[in-house]
Amino acid sequence: MTRPREGAWIGGVCAGLGARFGVSANVVRLLFVLSCLLPGPQVLIYLALWVIMPRR
Repeated sequence: MTRPREGAWIGGVCAGLGARFGVSANVVRLLFVLSCLLPGPQVLIYLALWVIMPRR
């Protein structure tokens, strides 16, 4: 699981997760934005993945 250099918007986390699971990056982005409407640590998880996932 890596963050791509192309197709990345902010950190490339959603594009990397989409590539890993065979889903469009836009679908992952939409799910992330929708999940931010719910209470929880979504932004912290995104930031942690940004730090943990290596660049492709």
